[in-house]
Amino acid sequence: MEWVWFRDGLRMWESIKQWSQQTLPGMPLYCLPGHYEVFILWLLEVRSAVVKSVRSAQSRIFIKNGHIVNDDQSFHADIYIEDGVIKQVGTNLVIPGGARTIDARGKLVMPGGIDTHTHMQMPFMGTVAIDDFYSGTKAALAGGTTMIIDFVIPQRGESLLDAYEKWRGWADAKVCCDYGLHVAVTWWSPEVAKEMEILSAEKGINSYKVFMAYKDVMMLEDPEIYSCFKQCKELKALPMVHAENGHLIDIKSKELLAKGITGPEGHAQCRPVEVEEEACNRAITIADQAGSPLYVVHVMSKPAANIIAKARKEGKIVFGEPVAASLGTDGSHHYNKCWRHAAGHVMGPPLRNDPSTPGHLMDLLANNDLQVTGTDNCTFNADQKALGKDDFTKIPNGVNGVEDRMSIIWEKGVYSGKMDPCRFVAVTSATAAKMFNIYPKKGRIAVGSDADIVIWNGDETRTISAKTHHQAVDFNIFEGMTVHGVPEYVITGGSIVMDEGQLKVTQGLGRFVPTPPNSQYVYGRIDTREKAKEPVKVDREGYSGPVVEVAAQETNNIHPKRAENPIVSDLTGEFHNRPPTRGGARNMQDSSFSLSGHQYDEHAPKRPGTKVSNPPGGKSTAFW
Repeated sequence: MEWVWFRDGLRMWESIKQWSQQTLPGMPLYCLPGHYEVFILWLLEVRSAVVKSVRSAQSRIFIKNGHIVNDDQSFHADIYIEDGVIKQVGTNLVIPGGARTIDARGKLVMPGGIDTHTHMQMPFMGTVAIDDFYSGTKAALAGGTTMIIDFVIPQRGESLLDAYEKWRGWADAKVCCDYGLHVAVTWWSPEVAKEMEILSAEKGINSYKVFMAYKDVMMLEDPEIYSCFKQCKELKALPMVHAENGHLIDIKSKELLAKGITGPEGHAQCRPVEVEEEACNRAITIADQAGSPLYVVHVMSKPAANIIAKARKEGKIVFGEPVAASLGTDGSHHYNKCWRHAAGHVMGPPLRNDPSTPGHLMDLLANNDLQVTGTDNCTFNADQKALGKDDFTKIPNGVNGVEDRMSIIWEKGVYSGKMDPCRFVAVTSATAAKMFNIYPKKGRIAVGSDADIVIWNGDETRTISAKTHHQAVDFNIFEGMTVHGVPEYVITGGSIVMDEGQLKVTQGLGRFVPTPPNSQYVYGRIDTREKAKEPVKVDREGYSGPVVEVAAQETNNIHPKRAENPIVSDLTGEFHNRPPTRGGARNMQDSSFSLSGHQYDEHAPKRPGTKVSNPPGGKSTAFW
């Protein structure tokens, strides 16, 4: 068709030339604005159509003989992709010529992973995360993740909108895969509430994170958290929480440093499971009272996970996100003799020393007591971690995971027999897509969905190592672990970026994906629950009986000041606990003992001395 247009264009060109020679002999063709302009516009349209056709031919992909796995079903079918979108799914497909054919026989064809929790090139604790949006998304693709959702973290007092634009500026030119954004609320004011409205209505943000930790830096107090959750509910956005008791962490940190504990083990000891458990329970209570849902990020301990599971059984709308680190390793590394090794595992909340924690979290994830998985990928090299060589509170918090998440979950979940491939798709992509309102555009293999696809070999193995991973960080918390589950092909936006195990990425290939508010997966029950839980007013006749009159009194007389020490009270009432006798004399059953050392009659006037000749027990002058 394009060549027919080109032939017609040449004919039009000849007609214009003949007309110009007859009507305006000698006039250059570029001085004929009407006809020349029409022709140039037409030629540009032809060029655009030709380029589009060439690109379309390059992005035509035919995947045959694969076993397609979605979160709700799996089946054998072929897939045809064109222009970055899945066009056909089925058998005996009729496809255009020129398509690249991939034989997926014996392999699983799944939606690309969605990492719900990353921090690429994040400024934190005096330095900046070493993996930026290029190396971070490159590593994500290498592991089978085709979309990340990163966090905008404004400084205290900084405009949320300004911080959002800053993160977009960092990411847009570098990302190799699609990405979305959450926004953290690190301070609270009416201005912040207004900016949240703009972010949700115009900027594609439907999730806001509050911190209960990092005192004096990002932490909000309970009334501020309540206000933020109420605003999220009004916007139909999803509130998220970093659940740790920041006040207790601050106190415990100072106590440990005073005892000379300055190494990475101090990081774990100042943040015991109780501070995560308490904060998780408090956050769920605040969200429930605000009438909002809640998403608990990086669930790291068994007690916190159990709190979430219990709340869900009680009907509360709460979601839990374990991360690759909490599912794949434990906190025993904090006590390693090598400082670098121990510091490389420092993250907040910390990895737990209980070796049964990863298995317990995986059990809850497999049974939908926990719902989605991220990584909290926030990486720092050895020299950056060394900022805290003499003080564990100065070690930048963060570990890797974006490249290894899919394999870790396959190894610990599917290969161990705890979950099936459909559940694997749910916890690595589909549920996240539903939660952040981009389903089925993302997280599903279906006609019309984005061509973000992983062809997965569940039996192949690889050994994780910092020497071979694609991240910029020089340390890997899963070092030496052999895992099953390897992506052989990765397709993002219709482009093959991993081809038979070979990674071929393009910087800037990804795009920002807006996450609209009012996800039905999150808010489907909220309105009905709100109506069911509305406060009840009882209509009754007004009270018409007598009302006691209260005489105006001095405040001090109404509420006398209590003694500062409830055990040792003031002297006036220290000895008298029983009323006097009928004759007004002191009750002899009353005790005259006082912890303060005062005597009952020490304020009585002194009596003149009295000589006693016969004291109890005998004469004073006798010898016995």
